[in-house]
Amino acid sequence: MDHTAPTPRTSLAALDVLVATDTHGSISAAARSLGISQPSASSTLRRLERSLGLGIVARSTRGSHLTEEGRAVAVWARTVLDASDALERAAAALREGPAHRVRVAASMTIAEHLVPRWLARLTAAEDRGRPEVELIVRNSQDVMDLVLSGAADLGFVEGSTVRRGLRSRTVQRDSLAVVVGRQHPWARRRGHSVSVDELLAARLVVRESGSGTRDILERALARAGSRLPDHLPSLGSTAALVASVRISDSVTVLSELAVADDVERGTLVRLDVPELDLTRRLRMVWRDGAEMPAPVRTIAALVSARA
Repeated sequence: MDHTAPTPRTSLAALDVLVATDTHGSISAAARSLGISQPSASSTLRRLERSLGLGIVARSTRGSHLTEEGRAVAVWARTVLDASDALERAAAALREGPAHRVRVAASMTIAEHLVPRWLARLTAAEDRGRPEVELIVRNSQDVMDLVLSGAADLGFVEGSTVRRGLRSRTVQRDSLAVVVGRQHPWARRRGHSVSVDELLAARLVVRESGSGTRDILERALARAGSRLPDHLPSLGSTAALVASVRISDSVTVLSELAVADDVERGTLVRLDVPELDLTRRLRMVWRDGAEMPAPVRTIAALVSARA
């Protein structure tokens, strides 16, 4: 039997300080945003460094800033904090009593960047009788499987096609973005423009097969007379791809929704590939012929009204 003592969990308060530092650009600005003192924020980050065994803050006489490792950890920390917030919301819902449950399946990008907004509007629009939403996050092909099988009441997908047996409605238009870290040579290229051949010859990492993002990229390349190389590295997490590109010389292609904050902060640089049309539609899908219960219609109507 293994009697090894469990590793202490990282403090959520420490992750709050780390994410605030990444967001605001300095420890002092992070401290102000959190309503704590700058020495307290600095001490918290030092304890976090010791706990993780990583140098996440670079300190000098001119000030302090996050290292590449620190920025990568901040990406993952946001996921942890989002999960903690979801736990608090779920507990609050349980305290309020039973609700109508709606199973919603959504692709990664939609689940991370659009569903939280829709749920916030639903909460604001409905009283105690509002439906309770169970969110299932999968890639687009899996989402359609769940809806077809009845395991999900509604689905939201990113791909260019919808499976037979499903009905669909466009809820938003989106575009994929080709991005590199700010240390990449292309980040300093005038015009930030690359060709398809350069893109395919670079250290390209992409989403896994079955994801809507990869489907759109493959179809755009096919229209340009090209295709992805064989045995290309792929990851099933948008956050992992962003972190990988930020700390390496890799290139990736993701929804502009997923990279907008990093592009605005300058940690990622968006590139133009004139030969590729990377626009796409984000769709709501449901089973053809299936009657929508009232709680499902409530969510579908709210999302459609924002389309």
